[in-house]
Amino acid sequence: MTDRPVREYSWAQVCARRLERQWLAAPSQTGTPADIVRAMCGAHAQVMQAAELSVGMRGTGISRADLRKTLWEDGTLVRTFGPRGTVHLLTAADLSQWTGALGTLPPNPALGQFLTPGQTDEIVAAIADALRDGELTVDELTDAIVARTGTWAAEPVMPAFQTMWPRWRAAMGTAGFSGALCFGAGRGRASTYRSPGQLLPGFRPADAAPALGWLVRAYLRAYGPATPAHFARWLAVPHEWASGLFDDHREGLAQVTVAGTPAWVLQSDTGAITTEPAGVRLLPYFDSYVVAGQPRNLLFPGVASTRALARGQAGNYPVILIDGVVSGLWHHRRSGKILEITAELFRPAGAAQLQELAQQAERVGNFLQSEARLTVGPVDVGGHA
Repeated sequence: MTDRPVREYSWAQVCARRLERQWLAAPSQTGTPADIVRAMCGAHAQVMQAAELSVGMRGTGISRADLRKTLWEDGTLVRTFGPRGTVHLLTAADLSQWTGALGTLPPNPALGQFLTPGQTDEIVAAIADALRDGELTVDELTDAIVARTGTWAAEPVMPAFQTMWPRWRAAMGTAGFSGALCFGAGRGRASTYRSPGQLLPGFRPADAAPALGWLVRAYLRAYGPATPAHFARWLAVPHEWASGLFDDHREGLAQVTVAGTPAWVLQSDTGAITTEPAGVRLLPYFDSYVVAGQPRNLLFPGVASTRALARGQAGNYPVILIDGVVSGLWHHRRSGKILEITAELFRPAGAAQLQELAQQAERVGNFLQSEARLTVGPVDVGGHA
């Protein structure tokens, strides 16, 4: 893709726009959890408490109870497999577009060691049939899949969390992408799975081509300016495939430069950015602002590139943003009703920034229904796996 750049942006201007779009410049006064998740282009939800905090810190007056209501009662949010095959919160209203796009991504070659393409199709069909009218735990779903396919599907061959999962679980992401499976409300401490059709009568994935165009635009709206390489990393797909997708859907896009490097935005986003990035923010594990945001060398400058990334991967550490870039780590530990928060800053902070850091810690405590106590000092906790 080669067009004539229509505008030059500084990295500070890019941060300012992303902070505003992500409701991190100032929390939304009226946005619902679904509004906020849409603005984030999905909230990473492998660690559910972190997902709740990601959403809750972007709005005012949003509680954990509100988030759980949107998931398990109202059904305006869905917990399912999203970008990179990881668990995300996605808006129910956009689930058809998400599945229409994700269901056409190039397959992950690593999964080929567990399942052939034919076996994957067989398992996805079995999952869709088993969940058509019910909500099942993973053990119940294993039995249902074996009954429909054979004992080969339950062979314990997939390493995960110091144990071995049954073979069929290598197809869970594919089942989520295809719209056959999403998470249920749970049964005690056991996770459950259900069909999106139970939440959205008549549900089916959108047609692939328009859905992929929708996904490119949704990503650029939240994280632009960005390149096909940034988009590819966000989805964990080949760079060449992502470049071809941008070529196919270049109508409505415009090329700009960020500190001299070409990147892409929506044509509607080529206007001047007059605000400056400002503020101190505490982001939990796997917050979308840092996981989806690129380029890494600008978002994680200096010591942040070694202290806040895990082999180049973002999200394994809760981070402190100052003026839109990663400038520290933080960690919390609960002791009764007290939430002990330790914050390590990578660069000196002024009195106003330290005051805002304390206010952010108080907000985290309020959301987690605890009294926050802040200590500024080294964080020696390892990254989340």
